[in-house]
Amino acid sequence: MLIGEVARRSGVSARMLRHYESLGLVRPSGRTGSGYREYSGEDIRRIFHIESLRAMGLSLREIGRALDEPGFTPSALVDDLIRRTRERIAAETELLARLHRVRAREPAGWEEVLRVLAVLRALGDENAAARHRAALASVDEVPAEVLAEAVLGEDDPCVAGALQWALARSGGGTAPLAEGLGSPAAAVRERAVRALSELPGKEADAVLRDALTSPDAVVRGHAALTLGARGETAAAPALVELIADGRNDTDAADALSVLAGDDAASDRIASLLVDRLGEDTTGAPARGRLTQALAGIAGATASRALAGLLGDADRAVALTAAYLLQLRGER
Repeated sequence: MLIGEVARRSGVSARMLRHYESLGLVRPSGRTGSGYREYSGEDIRRIFHIESLRAMGLSLREIGRALDEPGFTPSALVDDLIRRTRERIAAETELLARLHRVRAREPAGWEEVLRVLAVLRALGDENAAARHRAALASVDEVPAEVLAEAVLGEDDPCVAGALQWALARSGGGTAPLAEGLGSPAAAVRERAVRALSELPGKEADAVLRDALTSPDAVVRGHAALTLGARGETAAAPALVELIADGRNDTDAADALSVLAGDDAASDRIASLLVDRLGEDTTGAPARGRLTQALAGIAGATASRALAGLLGDADRAVALTAAYLLQLRGER
């Protein structure tokens, strides 16, 4: 059967059949005396097989593997299709949510709608550079809630940073980020707390205060560092935890010293450090960091704690305490 007849019967254009041949997907089994392509019954069955796989969503490259690679099993093919279908559904669901946000904004006219939709398409582009440009251009074009949802789903750090900047400029989007703190995915929770840390205002601070009790140590830590820098004394226990765990311990110690602005706050923070020093589960490296953190805490409680550490069994801790007391003029 010649190529024109195959095209009429299969519904696949002659141009596409030649493209399949150039890719090695299907090759005519013979040639006529005049040099025209001649397809056998087996060739035509392969063409229909290719079209069936295309209808399932496979790329031509994947179809070639499915047809020709012995190790490419049907189960692997189905698993890949399931994964891609789920990703597509998730993307469509996210787009639907964003469109609802646009409608809730009650756009004034078609020009605004088209402008917002163009930015939304760009934010969903596979190319990170295109998403980055869209993020920088989206401050006045896209509702804050849409930007927040884009932040939660963005895995490129440069694009995420641009989205956080745009979101901070918009001054909104707290509600989606608060929901993101409860996500089962650790990466989404971290993106949420990082974005919240960039947002000004009491609403974001309230969500961060709630995050201090999060079961996720990363979320607690970011919330504590942000709130500590803003003078929130409620962050003190989580900052002590950061020091003990050795995560951003220098920044946490600096935040504690800022919070210890009066005698009552100093005594409370010093007591938190002393209590953690006395726990049986606190190892030697953590005890050293906690002792050093007492350097930035004024007041009698911190001084008594350092004096008590002079005879500590850990020589590094004892020497650190002696040095700090000397700096305070109390040795």
